[in-house]
Amino acid sequence: MKLHAMYWSATGTTRKVVREIANVLSAHLGGKVTVHDFTPPEAREAAYSFGKDDLVVFGTPVYAGRVPNVLLPFLKTIAGGGALAVPVVLFGNRNFDDGLIELCGLLEADGFHTIAGAAFVGEHAFSRTLAAGRPDADDLAEARDFAVRIAEKLTHGEGLDTPVAVRGETPLRPYYTPRDRAGQPVNILKVKPKTDPAKCDGCGKCAAVCPMGSIDPGDFRTVKGICIKCCACEKTCPTGAKYFDDPGYLYHKRELELGFARRAENETFL
Repeated sequence: MKLHAMYWSATGTTRKVVREIANVLSAHLGGKVTVHDFTPPEAREAAYSFGKDDLVVFGTPVYAGRVPNVLLPFLKTIAGGGALAVPVVLFGNRNFDDGLIELCGLLEADGFHTIAGAAFVGEHAFSRTLAAGRPDADDLAEARDFAVRIAEKLTHGEGLDTPVAVRGETPLRPYYTPRDRAGQPVNILKVKPKTDPAKCDGCGKCAAVCPMGSIDPGDFRTVKGICIKCCACEKTCPTGAKYFDDPGYLYHKRELELGFARRAENETFL
């Protein structure tokens, strides 16, 4: 069986969990892990196809309770070819809502056969305090245990006939909408990061990590395309030059940090 780790991971949380699971599977089942990182825009221009001898650990983050909608056109182009898949989503300590069941459905529609699934917690994209540092050592230990149980399932050949059942609803619920305390929607769709010229040293790291290719490499203060609020630019900037100052965005960020400060649990499904 050929093992693959395939993921979109703007800030590295999804990458960490997917690769941990894939590496443990490799240790138990044999074979090297081939990595497919489709975070960079150019990586989503390639064609990906798999076959019945492949096992793919497939990860995306959860944005607003769903698979990021900007990824849907690409995800629908992947040819599963009967490969086995382990869908994994990372959520920022609030809830993964229908993100995992949506990813399972997308992979099944692509021709994969989902045999296990998981939702792990990662530091929220907006925040440095909400689920700070996660996935941490305890999370990765859970990921390794999950991988061992997948390997055992494959070795015994039991429970492989039907797609894995995961938590979520069908039909899928709408994307999570932040609201103020009066119940009015907080719209942050058009919000983009700003740059403090006094702090920017022109290193270009923000443009390099933007998964949408939206930061102009010739002028790092210009976000020429859409911003999905992954915050990779802000979290990667070594001088703290990138920031958000939109009142709605800051309100939503603060409400998340106040309302979901408890340690959320990971969930695995076999």
